[in-house]
Amino acid sequence: MEKRLMDVKELSEYISMPVTTIYTYVSKGKIPARCIRRIGRSLKFEVVAVNRWVTKSPAIKTGQPRHK
Repeated sequence: MEKRLMDVKELSEYISMPVTTIYTYVSKGKIPARCIRRIGRSLKFEVVAVNRWVTKSPAIKTGQPRHK
């Protein structure tokens, strides 16, 4: 099975969370390490692991448009 990776912007849209909040969550360990892959200086997120994390976090909804 091929692992699909998302960048920070894609994850932001996927879970309807601002990019700055994602970086904060990563630095504070609120996003599980199994979701995160560091490639050079960039962060990538494994879709399957993110889906598991989101499923266990009822406050996070995917596919919802962000309010600006």
